[in-house]
Amino acid sequence: MIRSATPADVPVIHALIRELAEYEKAPQEARATEEQLREALFGERPAAFAHIAVDEGTGESVGFALWFLNFSTWRGVHGIYLEDLYVRPSARGGGHGRALLTELARICAQRGYERLEWSVLDWNRPAIGFYEALGARPQDEWTVYRLTDGALAELAGSAH
Repeated sequence: MIRSATPADVPVIHALIRELAEYEKAPQEARATEEQLREALFGERPAAFAHIAVDEGTGESVGFALWFLNFSTWRGVHGIYLEDLYVRPSARGGGHGRALLTELARICAQRGYERLEWSVLDWNRPAIGFYEALGARPQDEWTVYRLTDGALAELAGSAH
């Protein structure tokens, strides 16, 4: 079962993010607090949205998708950028990841969004195989760039 996240889900979303960071071998990078997540997801002007995968047998939250809107200047419409998709290892193979992506695809279709995009680590072959089996294709001609921490502060400080 897939459902929209509620404020009561913030602690489990936070825990799942920590699990994802461990899986991606970068636990030190996951610095978001529950308070930050609560504000981003349920504050006055939500910047992100989340869905929860619930095991129908146990009622346990076993995965999540956290996403936000992007915009294509070429297509002239919004799309969804999937920031995180994670299903606990014990629940993998149960259709939860596919169900989460199906819900996001349904939202895209319902709202007239023309893209559902995300990034995957090059070494995560199981995820890549799963995504490609759904019909997703890598965007090999694009390279992601990122400014953070000192480099971001330095560039911001150079503004006139």
